[in-house]
Amino acid sequence: MDTKIYLMALLNTYMAKFPSDEWVKLYCDKLNANQKYADAGKNWEGDIVFVVEKDDSLPQDEHIYLDLYHGKCRSAKYIHTGEEVPKSEFSYKGKYGNWRKLMAGQIDPIQGILTGKFRLDGSKMKIMRFTSAAKEMVNTASMVETEF
Repeated sequence: MDTKIYLMALLNTYMAKFPSDEWVKLYCDKLNANQKYADAGKNWEGDIVFVVEKDDSLPQDEHIYLDLYHGKCRSAKYIHTGEEVPKSEFSYKGKYGNWRKLMAGQIDPIQGILTGKFRLDGSKMKIMRFTSAAKEMVNTASMVETEF
């Protein structure tokens, strides 16, 4: 087998643990490659922290910071235990099990807020203008080969 083809196949089967540095990098790359997200978020300016709350499968809260601007992810960072969580315009919080369901398409990001599975801190008025961008962010997360 050609080495280049083998390496491409290997890269395509790599699964990143959620959440982790590797997962966040892959997510940011895929988000920046997603034209539907770029179109839906073209007027968005703001950062967000995803808070993955502990449950029976996750022993401690985890945090992911995203700097989003005009349909692009300018930076993304997995916040390691003990590191200070950056202040952000928004935070989207939910139990680890609900994050798994969200990324599997079993929970809609907006319905997740309305049903109490997720909590949003920040301007709900602003978020409601960008529901299609939020949905594309979730669709993009489901494109990352993820190990839970």
